[in-house]
Amino acid sequence: MRKVLYILGQLDDEDIEWMARKGRRFTANARQILIHEGKSVDELFFVLSGEVAVMVAGVGEVARLGRGEVVGEMSLVDSAPPSATVEAMGGAMILAIHKHDLQQRLTENSGFCGRFYKALAIFLADRLRSTTQRMNSTRGLSGDAVMEDELDDGILDTISLAGARFEHLLARLSSHGEGLA
Repeated sequence: MRKVLYILGQLDDEDIEWMARKGRRFTANARQILIHEGKSVDELFFVLSGEVAVMVAGVGEVARLGRGEVVGEMSLVDSAPPSATVEAMGGAMILAIHKHDLQQRLTENSGFCGRFYKALAIFLADRLRSTTQRMNSTRGLSGDAVMEDELDDGILDTISLAGARFEHLLARLSSHGEGLA
């Protein structure tokens, strides 16, 4: 859930309302592919509940992501095709925001653009640090290395607000249809 907190902690309430209005909420079928490795992706996905599996050709499943995770964000940053396939587990509730809508909002609203890209930078930096720590832990680190899953002090201030925004987003989306259990 921590990943979505990075993003929602940087956005404001109006941004969250926009996401709820523009997003497409759906319950994924078992083994439904959200992102195909090597094929362009048209949407950014937020996992509202349930899980998705991340798989890489020739390697297999490399991660399981749950509530509050975000996938498809790298395709917003560059034009390279996705480097992994993301498959929803049955019953996962997903919020999809079309890339065109997101690009339009980024172009038209400079405040949203700044907040969104800052959030994305924080999110991707954390992912890189986590990957580096996992790689270092398999090779062994020096005895005084810190391995806790720590949050940056600058991010801590936004976590509570981000959690409230995620719950608001879930409530807003559930008022438009089936529950998000």
